[in-house]
Amino acid sequence: MTAALEMRNITKEFPGVKALNDVSIVVKKGEVHALCGENGAGKSTLMKVLSGLYPSGTYDGQILINGEEKHFHTIKEAEEAGISIIYQELALAKDLSVGENLFLGKEPARFGIINWEHVYKESEKWLKEVGLNVSPEQVTGILGIGKQQQVEIAKALSKNASILILDEPTAALTEQEVDILLGILREFKNRGVTCIYISHKLNEVFEIADSITILRDGRTVGTYPAAEITENRVISLMVGRELTERFPRIDVSPGEVVMKVKDYTVMNPDVPGKKVIDNVSFEVRKGEILGIAGLMGAGRTELVMSLFGSYEGQSRGTVEIDDKPVKIKNTEQAIKAGLALVSEDRKKFGLVLGMDIKSNVTMASLKAVSSGGVINHNQEITSGNEYIRSLKIKANSVETITGTLSGGNQQKVVLGKWLMTTPKILILDEPTRGIDVGAKFEIYNIMNELIQRGVAVIMISSELPELLGMSHRIMVISEGRKTAEFTAEQATQELIMTAATGGKEK
Repeated sequence: MTAALEMRNITKEFPGVKALNDVSIVVKKGEVHALCGENGAGKSTLMKVLSGLYPSGTYDGQILINGEEKHFHTIKEAEEAGISIIYQELALAKDLSVGENLFLGKEPARFGIINWEHVYKESEKWLKEVGLNVSPEQVTGILGIGKQQQVEIAKALSKNASILILDEPTAALTEQEVDILLGILREFKNRGVTCIYISHKLNEVFEIADSITILRDGRTVGTYPAAEITENRVISLMVGRELTERFPRIDVSPGEVVMKVKDYTVMNPDVPGKKVIDNVSFEVRKGEILGIAGLMGAGRTELVMSLFGSYEGQSRGTVEIDDKPVKIKNTEQAIKAGLALVSEDRKKFGLVLGMDIKSNVTMASLKAVSSGGVINHNQEITSGNEYIRSLKIKANSVETITGTLSGGNQQKVVLGKWLMTTPKILILDEPTRGIDVGAKFEIYNIMNELIQRGVAVIMISSELPELLGMSHRIMVISEGRKTAEFTAEQATQELIMTAATGGKEK
């Protein structure tokens, strides 16, 4: 059978770097083909070559669709050949209606007048194809991320896509939305649509993929039937070494209580009288990792942001650090009290992407690198280099622009920024979201080094294996209330999910 797609000996160079080096991949018709590799392995670059973003002539090698060689000079040419790509950051016009988004750039018009009746009638058909029950006249920005992604898929299908590429499609989705997406892909597979699926979440890869191609350092490592390879083998091929443990939790003897939160309630700033956190109490000790579990929307992020003084909703209750009551109303007070918060959205809240590494690292500790209100640039460079070395940040220099780094290295820069404040309590909200397995392992080792120094770590994670693998205790929150707390020995996925869906406190 002729393959739906062949990419032969693709080489793509940028100034000073060979992003793809003789990469080949064969994708069969009607299969879900996963593309795995660490950040920087070349996955997205390869798909940008395929989708016409990097036009023919800017790379070496061949692209064959159904056995016929193609030369795409534009994205539109690739789309006309049946190729459609959906990026992690959705490309929708949020202020336009769903129907307008589906037909953007290909509006049915006569004498310059758009046939809106046709737009909305056809949109209903494509929305039905992806199981999305919304009006095509609905404003797109009002929809949740999961439904917006379904709109993107409907838009791709409306262009008669026969090869659908999804790049990290579940990074911002709830578990329920992930299930819906995987169900849609299974249905497409039954209809003969070919899907290329890029994801760091190997459990999803093994749930949906027929074949897996692994890239490392811009080269093809190999292609394997998903049924004939294990997650651990995929990881070792991705990183080029065996990872004996995916979650290197260390045994600890926690010290004294460093933070105690009692009867803590947080109000929703947008809905008068509504609580996002309701009478929650917990404590965290020096030298331990306290995991916080819960479904999306349970109030986990609101809890830690409020404790850090960066949430607008009013709070009440008591917070003690080192047995002393504290009232934290802003980030500056939080830092003085010994708190640090690595937020879940590093690009929005953690970094200034247009600034270099040294400026981001020293941002929360300017007094340490300045005198008389003037920044000492030599000291700033020294501090930046210190964290590049200690956190193993892959960059040419401290003056590398942070936005050019991979996700894992960006996350290390955020960590460096907060470690420079020498916190007593480090709060990590989704610390490994959107980063590859090798970078995850390095983040886990950094956490271990911190607790060995006596730092208390609070970790929010939506990945239960990560919580179970790294936490010494796990607190579960459901609809703003604490519903359970387990030691590492007690905790199981079933117990956590029962508590997260409304079980009683234990």
